[in-house]
Amino acid sequence: MKVRLQKFLSSCGIASRRKCEEYILQGRVKVNSRVITKLGTQIDPDKDKVLFDNKSVKKIKEKVYIAFNKPEKCIVSNFDPERRKTVFDYIKNIDQRLFAIGRLDYNSRGLLLLTNDGEFAYKIQHPSHNILKEYEVKIRGDISQDDIKKLSAGIFIDEKKTAPATIGRIKRNPKSTRIRFILSEGRNRQIRRMLEELGYEVSDLKRIAIGDVKLESLQEGEFRFLTKPEIISLIRGRIINYGLRKSKKKN
Repeated sequence: MKVRLQKFLSSCGIASRRKCEEYILQGRVKVNSRVITKLGTQIDPDKDKVLFDNKSVKKIKEKVYIAFNKPEKCIVSNFDPERRKTVFDYIKNIDQRLFAIGRLDYNSRGLLLLTNDGEFAYKIQHPSHNILKEYEVKIRGDISQDDIKKLSAGIFIDEKKTAPATIGRIKRNPKSTRIRFILSEGRNRQIRRMLEELGYEVSDLKRIAIGDVKLESLQEGEFRFLTKPEIISLIRGRIINYGLRKSKKKN
């Protein structure tokens, strides 16, 4: 039975379906020795020989789902030409080729999901799933209640308004404030750019939950395998209402 090339690549653990589409457009995929750059190309997995970066693509033997606590100053990539540390330097004794679902920028830390299941990644990244992501953010100084309302309602970044979010102050001291962000979308450096738009400087950003998967006691640089209930809840795209912890009495 024929399938779309990008779907086949993602099912073989190359990357998410969307990322595989990018690889096809970049000319990195061959079918029967011919470079394919047209999206929607169909292949027969039982008859056609598929190469990615001139390496044979084969179906994965075992699907792997990992929660990783990304340290700061670490990039989400399989390779960095600047030879900075990547998240995959921390993942040991895993034979399967893994890729990250979504990203955290170089200076951010916290929960990151890794897998070799492209279809799983495609499903949980699809906007219709509305999987909430929870962050704790530290800014210099304080933030006004008016600006919290603006951020919660959505502000414009690159002429596009951010989706409504749940945002609130967790703790404040004379020099800094900790804020909880709960988002349903994940645009590039979104939280940093939202705060920068209103004149705030982020000194620390940590993701602590994605859907039902929580960071909890997982230490920086460590990983664990997702449980079956966690995997099922992500696939179903259940919307979690984390709520916000009540702030302690302000100093």
